[in-house]
Amino acid sequence: MHVQVNTDSRTPGSADLDQSVRTIVESKLGRFAEFITRVEVHLMDENSPARSTGNDKRALIEVRPRGLDPISASDHAASYDTALRSAADKMRTQLDTITGKLGRR
Repeated sequence: MHVQVNTDSRTPGSADLDQSVRTIVESKLGRFAEFITRVEVHLMDENSPARSTGNDKRALIEVRPRGLDPISASDHAASYDTALRSAADKMRTQLDTITGKLGRR
Protein backbone atom coordinates (compact mmCIF):
# COMPACT_ATOMS: atom_id res chain seq x y z
CA MET A 1 0.00 0.00 0.00
CA HIS A 2 1.65 3.19 -1.20
CA VAL A 3 0.75 6.33 0.80
CA GLN A 4 1.24 9.71 -0.87
CA VAL A 5 0.90 12.91 1.16
CA ASN A 6 -0.07 16.21 -0.50
CA THR A 7 -0.39 19.62 1.15
CA ASP A 8 -1.67 22.96 -0.04
CA SER A 9 0.32 26.20 -0.09
CA ARG A 10 -0.77 27.11 3.46
CA THR A 11 0.20 23.74 4.91
CA PRO A 12 3.93 23.29 5.30
CA GLY A 13 4.97 19.77 4.42
CA SER A 14 7.80 18.01 6.22
CA ALA A 15 9.28 14.57 6.66
CA ASP A 16 7.77 14.43 10.17
CA LEU A 17 4.31 15.28 8.82
CA ASP A 18 4.63 12.63 6.09
CA GLN A 19 5.67 10.01 8.64
CA SER A 20 2.84 10.96 11.01
CA VAL A 21 0.28 10.71 8.19
CA ARG A 22 1.64 7.34 7.05
CA THR A 23 1.53 6.00 10.61
CA ILE A 24 -2.12 7.02 11.05
CA VAL A 25 -3.18 5.69 7.63
CA GLU A 26 -1.38 2.38 8.12
CA SER A 27 -2.83 1.92 11.62
CA LYS A 28 -6.40 2.64 10.45
CA LEU A 29 -6.33 1.02 6.99
CA GLY A 30 -3.46 -1.46 7.22
CA ARG A 31 -5.66 -4.54 7.28
CA PHE A 32 -6.84 -3.60 3.78
CA ALA A 33 -3.27 -3.38 2.40
CA GLU A 34 -3.76 -6.35 0.05
CA PHE A 35 -6.91 -4.71 -1.36
CA ILE A 36 -5.51 -1.17 -1.79
CA THR A 37 -3.00 -0.15 -4.43
CA ARG A 38 -2.55 3.47 -3.38
CA VAL A 39 -3.69 6.00 -0.78
CA GLU A 40 -3.50 9.73 -1.42
CA VAL A 41 -3.89 12.07 1.51
CA HIS A 42 -4.56 15.77 0.90
CA LEU A 43 -4.19 18.18 3.83
CA MET A 44 -5.64 21.65 3.34
CA ASP A 45 -6.11 24.79 5.40
CA GLU A 46 -9.34 26.22 4.04
CA ASN A 47 -8.99 29.66 5.64
CA SER A 48 -6.01 31.94 6.00
CA PRO A 49 -4.39 32.05 9.46
CA ALA A 50 -5.93 35.51 9.98
CA ARG A 51 -9.44 34.14 9.38
CA SER A 52 -9.19 30.84 11.23
CA THR A 53 -12.62 29.62 12.32
CA GLY A 54 -11.53 26.60 14.34
CA ASN A 55 -12.59 23.79 12.01
CA ASP A 56 -10.71 24.95 8.93
CA LYS A 57 -8.25 22.06 8.60
CA ARG A 58 -9.40 19.50 6.04
CA ALA A 59 -8.13 16.00 5.42
CA LEU A 60 -9.18 14.18 2.26
CA ILE A 61 -8.25 10.53 1.78
CA GLU A 62 -8.54 8.96 -1.65
CA VAL A 63 -8.10 5.20 -1.85
CA ARG A 64 -7.62 3.18 -5.01
CA PRO A 65 -8.93 -0.32 -4.38
CA ARG A 66 -7.52 -3.00 -6.66
CA GLY A 67 -9.82 -3.39 -9.67
CA LEU A 68 -12.38 -0.79 -8.53
CA ASP A 69 -12.98 2.94 -8.93
CA PRO A 70 -11.30 5.25 -6.39
CA ILE A 71 -13.24 6.17 -3.25
CA SER A 72 -12.74 9.10 -0.91
CA ALA A 73 -13.56 10.35 2.55
CA SER A 74 -12.89 13.70 4.19
CA ASP A 75 -13.40 15.62 7.37
CA HIS A 76 -12.86 19.08 8.84
CA ALA A 77 -11.44 19.76 12.30
CA ALA A 78 -9.35 22.21 14.29
CA SER A 79 -6.19 20.15 13.67
CA TYR A 80 -4.88 18.04 10.82
CA ASP A 81 -4.43 15.08 13.16
CA THR A 82 -8.09 15.10 14.22
CA ALA A 83 -9.35 15.62 10.67
CA LEU A 84 -7.12 12.84 9.33
CA ARG A 85 -8.13 10.33 12.01
CA SER A 86 -11.82 11.02 11.41
CA ALA A 87 -11.45 10.78 7.61
CA ALA A 88 -9.52 7.51 8.04
CA ASP A 89 -12.32 6.13 10.24
CA LYS A 90 -14.86 7.03 7.54
CA MET A 91 -12.67 5.36 4.92
CA ARG A 92 -12.32 2.23 7.06
CA THR A 93 -16.12 2.02 7.26
CA GLN A 94 -16.41 2.30 3.46
CA LEU A 95 -13.73 -0.35 2.95
CA ASP A 96 -15.44 -2.66 5.46
CA THR A 97 -18.64 -2.35 3.45
CA ILE A 98 -16.97 -2.91 0.09
CA THR A 99 -14.87 -5.88 1.18
CA GLY A 100 -17.88 -7.37 2.95
CA LYS A 101 -19.90 -7.22 -0.24
CA LEU A 102 -17.02 -8.77 -2.16
CA GLY A 103 -16.54 -11.47 0.44
CA ARG A 104 -12.95 -10.41 1.21
CA ARG A 105 -13.09 -9.87 4.98
